Amino acid sequence: MTPELHFPWLELSILTPLLGAIVCGLQNNPAKSQRIATAFSALALLFSAGEWIDFSTMNSFLAHDHWDLLTVLFHRDIFVIDELSAPLLPLSALLYLLTILATLRTKAARFSFGLTLLSESITLATLSCRDGWIIIALLSLAIIPPWIELRRRNRSSRIYLLHMGLYIGLLVGGWSMVDLSAGPEGTPLIAAAMLTMAALLRGGVVPVHCWLTDLFQNAAMGTALLFVTPMTGAYAVMRLVLPVAPAWAMQSIAILSLITAVYAAGMALIQTDARRFFCYLFLSHSSLVLTGLEIVTPIGLTGALCVWLSVGLSLGGFGLTLRGVEARIGRIDLSEFHGLYEHMPMLASLFLLTGLASIGFPGTIGFVGMELLIEGAVDVYPLVGMTVVIAAALNGIAILKAYFRIFTGTRHVATVSLRARPSERIGVVLLSLLVLGGGLWPQPGVHSRYHAAIKLLELRPRHIQPLPAEHPSAESSDSESSNSESSSSHDNERSHKH
Repeated sequence: MTPELHFPWLELSILTPLLGAIVCGLQNNPAKSQRIATAFSALALLFSAGEWIDFSTMNSFLAHDHWDLLTVLFHRDIFVIDELSAPLLPLSALLYLLTILATLRTKAARFSFGLTLLSESITLATLSCRDGWIIIALLSLAIIPPWIELRRRNRSSRIYLLHMGLYIGLLVGGWSMVDLSAGPEGTPLIAAAMLTMAALLRGGVVPVHCWLTDLFQNAAMGTALLFVTPMTGAYAVMRLVLPVAPAWAMQSIAILSLITAVYAAGMALIQTDARRFFCYLFLSHSSLVLTGLEIVTPIGLTGALCVWLSVGLSLGGFGLTLRGVEARIGRIDLSEFHGLYEHMPMLASLFLLTGLASIGFPGTIGFVGMELLIEGAVDVYPLVGMTVVIAAALNGIAILKAYFRIFTGTRHVATVSLRARPSERIGVVLLSLLVLGGGLWPQPGVHSRYHAAIKLLELRPRHIQPLPAEHPSAESSDSESSNSESSSSHDNERSHKH
């Protein structure tokens, strides 16, 4: 029987922003809507953090909500969490809270706090679910808030709708065939191909990435940022593709993701528009995560899950910093020097810190995850590991180039103060503590991600697990890694059966 949390954390974290979206929808005052949205988003973060703490005290890979009303209605667990999703909920809630909190008053009228809270509720519900059809339904609903904003801003939504419609269609068609098959062993070839194509499309893998740049160009920076940074596309890969896709499908995603990582890193290096620069930077990092997820070895998968968290946190903060600069001086042209460091030293420091953390700079949250990802890739495919290093190096050069263009090179003359507001200072301090704390004390995070990787590999049927002859099997890698960690806790975890 599935263990139960001690409090209905999941339902409360999902319903709180949904209620806040309704309240904000009844308001006409942007400043009041922002205060309401901040309060409800803070409560959602509190409940999701409570879920993570509660779950971490349980010796279980899986748990469902306490007093789960939907379980009574549908006679099955709807909202459940495991070691994969437990930290993703507070991370996503934190990104939403910081985005709402850091919105300047001059931009509050153009940023829909109601739609943002609705999007947060859908995102948290998606990350709290393991049922295939419900995940697909929630992913479909998540498309609506950005589309509404594009329509309100009188921007073209054709490219966005075309790609997202195809994405949902592929998911529905592929999962329908999986449902009709006898199980993972009987998954039709066409179903695996459709799910693989859907994963590539949602991940923005080359050549189907133009919808991502179009979204960043036409939507509000905050909306585009929150649509991509929780990485629900990668979550769909883990829940829908990994359990049923054959080895060739996983290898196809890995190869195309690796090509995208290098291509996007090179494109980020030559961009003159800051939004497009960030879009390609994020696309490169998310592709690296997908590459690690498809390696399907304990070390590689552990590294990918660690990078997933570090990229969400670091690039989330990086994007918010870029958004704050843009709110002060307008769209940023990276072909010119702006010299803004003197006016906003805190934002400049956070820009550099989060940017370096995203590429795995020593002492930051991304260092251990990137090292594990490279080690796992080199252990199976040496050329893949070298390519990951090349992509990370290009991203690092692009980040430093953008930093010098925005914050150095000249003296900027301003008639009003451009310094960080109190709400932005809170975000700067919090993100800095998390980025540095995760880098200086990485053991708990790596331990949790390793357990999640082992369990996810166990859920994957043996007949479709790629086990190269020249390398140890997943089971022996599991055993060797377990001996290097705390043996007793790992043995207890592996003995627990879902």
